[in-house]
Amino acid sequence: MNSQSIFDTNSPHPEPSNLTAFAQNAIDRMAEKRTEDCVVNALKIEGTHLLAFAGNKLVLKHDDQVLDPLFAAYELAELSPDFENAILLGYKETGEPRVAVPVGIAADALASHYKPVDARTLYRDQLIGEELLGEVAQAVSLLNWNADNRFCGRCGGTMELRIGGYKRICAACGHTIFPRTDPVVIMLTIDIERDLCLLGRGAHFAPGMYSCLAGFVEPGETIENAVRRETHEEANIDVGRVRYHASQPWPMPHTLMIGCFSEALSFDITRDEAELEDCRWFTRDEVRGLLEMSAPDGRTPPPRGAIAHRLMRDWIEWDKTAE
Repeated sequence: MNSQSIFDTNSPHPEPSNLTAFAQNAIDRMAEKRTEDCVVNALKIEGTHLLAFAGNKLVLKHDDQVLDPLFAAYELAELSPDFENAILLGYKETGEPRVAVPVGIAADALASHYKPVDARTLYRDQLIGEELLGEVAQAVSLLNWNADNRFCGRCGGTMELRIGGYKRICAACGHTIFPRTDPVVIMLTIDIERDLCLLGRGAHFAPGMYSCLAGFVEPGETIENAVRRETHEEANIDVGRVRYHASQPWPMPHTLMIGCFSEALSFDITRDEAELEDCRWFTRDEVRGLLEMSAPDGRTPPPRGAIAHRLMRDWIEWDKTAE
């Protein structure tokens, strides 16, 4: 048996972020070439495809069993497209532009040949391909940020959308802001000596689901210290070494999940009852049972594609590579 711990190796995957949902965005963003007229120019190109959004929901064309998220500009006419607030996502390898367009028809008022779906359902039910899912994550994050920043935080003036949705400038005082991403640490804490991992469940989780602990990184805080603080706050477990493992775009509304393994230095759990309904140590066999959906007590893992699922599965897979 190899004496290394998971903190001493990059196994079992060289880049596990690629195995998470929302991560397969192959668009060339051409960030250095964004101009004030980039959306207008993209819409003039033959073959441009648009993603339409009713609020936070992607609008899918619904024809019998076929769900199609890609629109030509003329197909949006009956949806009251808001091209003034459209976002240029970037360009496919073929040169085809991809643009995200908010529409004026509410999700619950769409005609029957359209199906509005939120990002979480898109990945959970595998309704679109991985690359498109990544494009949706980019689009939802940017549309949310733009919608939440219509007015200036300094003077209250109107904030104007610029360079295809990647900057807003106040028309009154000139204050300029750029899209934000909220960092969240999510960690699988490991008791190396007993070969256990720490999982919990919040009251809002699906019935029976156990997952990794998580929390927002606070201003002036490192990722490692956020892992230590959140684990101590939620479970009263002290953490030593922290190893970054993977990240995942999470468009609810514009978050980056930062997945880590963390080393437990204490072992008696006192859970934060306001945050967690339950929290306990799991053996490898118990985690295998969760991942295989064969746990005898009805416990379940996070959905495949979630970074918490990746952390749990890679802890199990690392054990195989370490032998």
